[in-house]
Amino acid sequence: MQSKKFTMIDESFVCEVCQKKVAPLGYTARDHCPYCLTSKHIDVNPGDRLEKCQGILKPIAVEKFRDTFKIVYKCSKCGSIRKNIMAKDDNFNKILEIMSQPVKFDIE
Repeated sequence: MQSKKFTMIDESFVCEVCQKKVAPLGYTARDHCPYCLTSKHIDVNPGDRLEKCQGILKPIAVEKFRDTFKIVYKCSKCGSIRKNIMAKDDNFNKILEIMSQPVKFDIE
């Protein structure tokens, strides 16, 4: 059975990395911590909660996207690369910190 490409789930959670309580976003689905910017590898398609990996998605880069930015993540468990649009309440100092670091590619 094929799932929809986007399932709207905007819920609160406690970040597994920084332990802060994260409130729902309110205008779209919350998909990462606004404090440390980490996410969790829980979806195959946004909101479906079908990913078995469950690893921590660490922010490795930031790229320009329309009039905002996308955070580029690498899963610490399976190595998968994912992208999420920056939320309005994200820690912009953390965004700038990530942008100032060179992107490291694992080329074998």
